[in-house]
Amino acid sequence: MNGLSAFWNATDTVGRAVALVLLAMSVSAWVLIFWKAWVLRRAQADIARAIPAFWDAPSWADGRARLAAMDREQILLRLLDATTAAPATGTLEAAGRLQAQVTRRLRDALHHGLAHLQFGQVVLASVGSTAPFVGLFGTVWGVFQALVGISDGGGLSIDRVSGPIGEALIMTAAGIAVAVPAVLGYNIFGQKVAACEAELEGFAQDLLQTSLDEAAAK
Repeated sequence: MNGLSAFWNATDTVGRAVALVLLAMSVSAWVLIFWKAWVLRRAQADIARAIPAFWDAPSWADGRARLAAMDREQILLRLLDATTAAPATGTLEAAGRLQAQVTRRLRDALHHGLAHLQFGQVVLASVGSTAPFVGLFGTVWGVFQALVGISDGGGLSIDRVSGPIGEALIMTAAGIAVAVPAVLGYNIFGQKVAACEAELEGFAQDLLQTSLDEAAAK
């Protein structure tokens, strides 16, 4: 804490702006990490229990009721509604074959659900890739300011150099500290989203085939 306070008091507007940027990046990354951990945990748990419950239902209506009760993120339910929805008459969608209609609606619903699960991934990737460079810029600027101060003060000694430069290196450490959780979160959540995507694509494909078989039987 003494090093941080000494750096804050010794640096200028640019150094403080860099520190505030790193703080904002850290806060945004941690907020996304906690939120995405909560959302993806709910989504994975709901997918694991809702899909088998749906296929165990005796009818589409009962299956939808089960999804509505179990699918808290409303991802599976959106896929089911896309399967059973009827296109507006007189539109290009209604003019196409039934398979094309259902496939298009399922694709749109799947993309919407995946966008919800992937929200924040770009921010985590951006923080993880840029925070070290922001911290490095703060260090370079701090070293520059320290050398200017030493030059203006006249005389050179290890004590006069090591203190300011050591304080400036705090910015590099801060940049790395901000980047590491963001990178880890991005990688972990990417795997979880990919697992959910595989389950959702399989469910969408099963819905498509079931709906087409049911329509052909009528």
